[in-house]
Amino acid sequence: MTSVAEQTSRGRTDAASRAGGAPRRAAGWARRAPLLPALIFMIVVTQLPFVATLVISFMDWNAYYPDERGFAGVDNFRRVFTDINMREAVWTTILLTAGVVLISLLLGLGIALLLDRKFRGRGAVRTMMIAPFLVVPVAAALLWKHALYNPEYGLFNGALTGVWNLFGADRPPQPDWISTMPLWAVIFALVWQWTPFMMLILLAGLQGRPLDVVEAARIDGANTWQIFRTMTLPHLRQYLELGALLGSIYIVQNFDAVFTITSGGLGTANLPYTIYTIFYNAHDYGRASAAAVVVVIGTIIIATFALRTVSSLFKQEPGR
Repeated sequence: MTSVAEQTSRGRTDAASRAGGAPRRAAGWARRAPLLPALIFMIVVTQLPFVATLVISFMDWNAYYPDERGFAGVDNFRRVFTDINMREAVWTTILLTAGVVLISLLLGLGIALLLDRKFRGRGAVRTMMIAPFLVVPVAAALLWKHALYNPEYGLFNGALTGVWNLFGADRPPQPDWISTMPLWAVIFALVWQWTPFMMLILLAGLQGRPLDVVEAARIDGANTWQIFRTMTLPHLRQYLELGALLGSIYIVQNFDAVFTITSGGLGTANLPYTIYTIFYNAHDYGRASAAAVVVVIGTIIIATFALRTVSSLFKQEPGR
């Protein structure tokens, strides 16, 4: 049995801890209070519309038949997964995303390796290389559609005409780039805009390399390719994964380039554009909401892997 003195001492300790806990809780709320308006705004702007979309996805709601509105269960999701147009849109989205991410990563890696070297004006060159990523997506799509792809006054056909005239040919080819290669036309426009993003991530990874180990490898006789293959590339693996995941999150949701360059025609209709046509042309709000929920779930899965990659990078930073 505990003595009276021990009980008294324990009671004083509990009272002191409770007395000290109140100021700590007040200080914690004082730190969090300025963030509450932003949190409430974020919930109102993002979460409430998603909840509304989720509710509508289980409803039979078509604006052409307003009197037939009701609960549809999972019929909208079943239609999403069985519709042939939706399956083609999923395949187009996969091809578009994979093409843009892979080409952007390769180009971004090459440019990052070049910009990692020291030369005069490196800061200005880095700034200019970032510029395409800062262009408004619709403006970038319009630039590629009219200034580059146009068969009559576009830059590409103008360059072909100049080359043909240089060799003395009579009739230079004037291809309609968007009609002959519609999906690649969208991919190239997105690659131009997303390569700087990949370059920034990989350049940050290159600048975190242990240079003393690289110099030691050079002294031991390793050539540039061996250093890149055995040291640089393994070091950049997580940065490559991060760039691929973040790029996939945004390119899966891309609507501007498809809508502006091809208007979803010629087999370029991806999931966002298909959802747009279902919602605004067919006015089938239930099926469009179901497709949107599927896209959001897929994006969340990709974002989960991206967050894991980011957290692993942060965990490795203190050990370097």
